[in-house]
Amino acid sequence: MLALVGEGEMEQEFDAKLKIQNNNSANNTQRSKSFAFRAPQENFTIQDFELGKIYGVGSYSKVVRAKKKDTLNVYALKIMDKKFITKENKTAYVKLERIVLDQLDHPGVVRLFFTFQDSFSLYMALESCEGGELFDQITRKGRLSEDEARFYAAEVVDALEYIHSMGLIHRDIKPENLLLTSDGHFKIADFGSVKPMEDSRITVLPNAASDDKACTFVGTAAYVPPEVLNSSPATFGNDLWALGCTLYQMLSGTSPFKDASEWLMFQRIIARDIRFPNYFSNEARDLIDQLLDIDPSRRPGAGPDGYAALKNHPFFSGIDWENLRTQTPPRLAMEPKAPSTHSSGDEQDPSWNPSHIGDGSVRPNEGNGGAPSTSEAGSVTRLASIDSFDSKWKQFLDPGESVLMISMVKKIQKLTNKKVQLILTNKPKLIYVDPSKLVVKGNIIWSDNPNDLSIQVTSPSQFKICTPKKVMLFEDAKNRAQHWKKAIEALQNR
Repeated sequence: MLALVGEGEMEQEFDAKLKIQNNNSANNTQRSKSFAFRAPQENFTIQDFELGKIYGVGSYSKVVRAKKKDTLNVYALKIMDKKFITKENKTAYVKLERIVLDQLDHPGVVRLFFTFQDSFSLYMALESCEGGELFDQITRKGRLSEDEARFYAAEVVDALEYIHSMGLIHRDIKPENLLLTSDGHFKIADFGSVKPMEDSRITVLPNAASDDKACTFVGTAAYVPPEVLNSSPATFGNDLWALGCTLYQMLSGTSPFKDASEWLMFQRIIARDIRFPNYFSNEARDLIDQLLDIDPSRRPGAGPDGYAALKNHPFFSGIDWENLRTQTPPRLAMEPKAPSTHSSGDEQDPSWNPSHIGDGSVRPNEGNGGAPSTSEAGSVTRLASIDSFDSKWKQFLDPGESVLMISMVKKIQKLTNKKVQLILTNKPKLIYVDPSKLVVKGNIIWSDNPNDLSIQVTSPSQFKICTPKKVMLFEDAKNRAQHWKKAIEALQNR
């Protein structure tokens, strides 16, 4: 099992760390010699929550909407697989994210409320941002108006200024990690890639660090700065480059260096091959041009004038920085509701079965703790990535197309078995992608005619997809064959 320190043990490690700091540095004398977590480790179990739709999936975690049964409080519950974390040596990353989130306190940063664990999983109860991702707003609107982009960019700048003032580099700023509250204000999420600098104001345990060097490649391809591709140490300028890419995407609908493959994208980033649409204002073009400066120290916010240089740029003319969070944000474009038997936000996602997590004590038909009921099979919830859903798969989607279910599976053939990323979209369409080469190996598009496609479950892990021309056998190691069947059939019956 994962040797993640418990509350008392972690407090002891904090005390030891603080004593070392107090002995070696006079600058730390203001710190208390005892540390209490703001977000405590509770003795809850997964059965204490009603689990709803999946917000996002990552390599070792899922984020799901969770309502506490006794208080009715709603959280974004990050559920992390202990076995995978241990196997992939991710323990330090998980500890660091927990420690950093516990100490950050800003309206523009997602809050951690509490944690708990069981034999199989670690859980972080995070603030639920019911407005979704910035990526969703861009997708639904095509592109944002300059006034909308100005307000959103200002709120990101406000939060980034705080994060950088704490001596932290986020290292994965992108539209998928910029979340909106129900009233339309921004919060930065996903601190799984965060890097504390040497003079960080965050207390970090010796065994909780993202990596030994700040030049490790971290982040998402479309937003990574050239200095990281060239293995230079990370700086605050990395986040400002990503901010420039994000502002460009708000105004245009696409990232500035998008290309047919990651390799071509990286070539454009290194060459600084930027092509501005003619409808960008001079102020927007100038700010993005400065944020995407090859030299990270020249990017506004990173130079000697600090964030004043960024906030005083003409693009932000009219922004009331002191009262930003009390101003009326742009109107949210809501997700079109698919036909469903459900009326609340707590419906079960067909790709999610709570009996696959926790200590295995959930009975199959115990309220929301079991597998989705027959009526629930007709509801397909769009996967919206709060956590670490890798945006590289989105290059295979058409404009406005959404991911409903995604998983790494084996495509079973007579002579060989090949791993593929299987993606189900709302088109409806099934895409299977070579995960190493990022090449589409095939896709299946079908109409409302049930004869176009059928799916047969042959075992808990294996399922056949049959079309008039071919039959394909897939194996899902997480035993979700029945979930694939229900999700596909729900699309056929909508």
